[in-house]
Amino acid sequence: MHHILPKRKSMEIKPYEKNAKKHPDSQLKQIALSLKEYGWQQPIVVDKNGVIIVGHGRWEAYKKYPEGIKEPIINVAENLTPEQVRGYRLMDNKSNESGWDMGLAIEELKELDGLGFDIELTGFDKDLLIESDEKDDQIPENAPTIAHLGDIWKLGRHRVMCADSTSKEAIEALMDGKKADMVVN
Repeated sequence: MHHILPKRKSMEIKPYEKNAKKHPDSQLKQIALSLKEYGWQQPIVVDKNGVIIVGHGRWEAYKKYPEGIKEPIINVAENLTPEQVRGYRLMDNKSNESGWDMGLAIEELKELDGLGFDIELTGFDKDLLIESDEKDDQIPENAPTIAHLGDIWKLGRHRVMCADSTSKEAIEALMDGKKADMVVN
């Protein structure tokens, strides 16, 4: 039986220690913004011991950025077996993975923008209204370092260097003993 945990009933809510879904801080800030604007439209679901089954991200956002967020709605799933709890936890996260029809999403964003709605409250960047590629805003975690101080790349007849532009030695290495041609023909 599912029920909303009454405020007067005391139950400690605990994150599942082996939760496989990761929530970077940028996502937690978006979730907190959503909770402030829209409230708890989706509850936190816990097992009979108060361990979170569904809603780790919402719980983390609430704990880290509580200002302006009401107390969460907690549903206790008392009728699930331990195996069902573990399966549900994984299924809830896995079933939320899917692609976007960015054309439709951008159309919706443009309409909301035209109505004066704060696009930040959608989780999308406003620059999508100008450039429909969100990938330029994503910085991969643990990306390997490509450029190192002193590296020089040849780009056609040009050279680019990763260095301190105020360093005489770096400029000399970049120019390879040549003088810059500042005359435009």
